[in-house]
This record gives sequence, structure tokens and C-alpha cells, in this order.
Amino acid sequence: MEAIQLKMGAEVLNHVRKILSDPKASATELRYAGARLSECLSDALRVAESRGARLPMTDGESAAEESS
Repeated sequence: MEAIQLKMGAEVLNHVRKILSDPKASATELRYAGARLSECLSDALRVAESRGARLPMTDGESAAEESS
């Protein structure tokens, strides 16, 4: 699922770059592009958080977390 989300994010980014480079892009197109980018960023952050949670902690990290 993560791979699909990241691939879709890359595809949306490519599409949005085309919209942003078009000086005739309408406000509606730009809002739509922003909404899709927001969704993709949420997915990417979820993937990063999930992957980070699966990483083993080092001794330095566990000590830093206990003091916060």
C-alpha cells in the first residue's frame, strides 16, 4: 500500500507542476491541485511515520525520549 501511495503522490506532483507552470490555470484548477497535494502529503507523512515506527531505536534515542 505504501508503494502505491508514494507512486500516486509522484504522479500528482508531476501533474500539479504542469498546472503551476500554466499562467492561464484557473483558480479552480489551482485549488483542486492544492487539495490533491494535501492528500498526497498526508499519505507520505503517514508512510514516513509508519516506517519510522518500525525502525529499531538506538541507545541514544531511547535516552532522549525518556528525558522529554
